[in-house]
Amino acid sequence: MKRVLLLMVVFMISAGAYAQIEAPVKWSYAAKRINKNEAVILLRATIQDGWHIYSLNVKDGGPIKTSFKFTPSKEYALVGNTTEPTPVTRYEDAFKMNVSYFEKTVIFQQKIKLKSDKVTAIKGQLEYMTCNDKKCLPPEDIDFTVPLGK
Repeated sequence: MKRVLLLMVVFMISAGAYAQIEAPVKWSYAAKRINKNEAVILLRATIQDGWHIYSLNVKDGGPIKTSFKFTPSKEYALVGNTTEPTPVTRYEDAFKMNVSYFEKTVIFQQKIKLKSDKVTAIKGQLEYMTCNDKKCLPPEDIDFTVPLGK
């Protein structure tokens, strides 16, 4: 009995060691100064082949849309909404509706007004969901910090 239990424990540990967490999307961040009082925050998703993430604009009943929440600050203000390039829109059986998404790479942009010379970084959190033609991964929340150059 002890051998069987020991064998089961060894098997479970070795199986867990070979399991891989899927991470088909990598995020990177940058800022571009427009002038002394304005900048644009660039949030880039690099997506593995066969996978996609969803647009900022997804109708109710569909997948989790990509969204960005910027940490409130007295040192800067958001100007308008976060923007995106034109997404691919197709019917997805999983959601029984047309959905808009991005493949390979996408750069989202948020314009900000700087109210202080002391701003060194913009912080926030993003949420997104990624799918391929066989499955969807659970939505993921990621904290980000974007350095703001002079």
